[in-house]
Amino acid sequence: MSRVRLFALLGLALLASGCGVVVEDGTAGVKATFGKFDERPLGTGWHWYLPGISWVEVWNVKTQEIKEQAQVPSSEGLISQLDVSVIYNIPKSNIVTLRTTIGTNYQETVLEPYIREAIRNVVSGYPVKALFSDEGRKDIGENILSFLRAKLEPRGILVQDVLLRDVRLPPSFAQSIEAKLRAEQESFQKEFELAKAKKDAEIEVARAEGVAKSNEIIAASINENYLRYRWIDSLRTNEKTVIYVPTETNLPILEAGRWNVPSKKNE
Repeated sequence: MSRVRLFALLGLALLASGCGVVVEDGTAGVKATFGKFDERPLGTGWHWYLPGISWVEVWNVKTQEIKEQAQVPSSEGLISQLDVSVIYNIPKSNIVTLRTTIGTNYQETVLEPYIREAIRNVVSGYPVKALFSDEGRKDIGENILSFLRAKLEPRGILVQDVLLRDVRLPPSFAQSIEAKLRAEQESFQKEFELAKAKKDAEIEVARAEGVAKSNEIIAASINENYLRYRWIDSLRTNEKTVIYVPTETNLPILEAGRWNVPSKKNE
């Protein structure tokens, strides 16, 4: 039997016995032989081992999320509840060291305890109002991230980011914040109404000034020549006009010829 056939039969036998494992993208393998782990992690592809002599563990090296919920006191002693997400991954080059020093249960052994400690230590140094502001939550998240990186990266766990998903403030503090917001909204509404009233008053004053100026212009334009023009124009456009002409004795003379009054001779 040729060597090719021998190796093929051996491979089929190993495959049939379940002694092969595939390492996919985003994962890496840790192989141990007689209880001793290989220093180099296994890359993607098929890997074979002999049952009872060696074995292969497949580790996730993709980005992962771990969620933690904690009740922590503020610097004033008020208890708040935080929902925190820690984004992390295990680099492929670190999985063998992590397997030999901590084990497969590294989340329960180091990751979760350090996250709880970071949340308590960092948040307790802030007043409760810092949890209410975006700037305060950002600063708290950055400090928790720095704490976790200092504790976990030497152990082979790479912490990428820390997110504060939700913050539930103490009931008494939340009620005081709501009352403050309502007072601010009422103040803004009153300021708006005052500004509107001032603007309406300015519009009325401007309108009155315009009418007064218009009257001044009209009054200034009425002179003797303008009145004479209006008198002549009325004579031209109205046939039934009664004209009173003052005399030296200040007695008016009635000109009625244009009324076409019939004389008594024609009656």
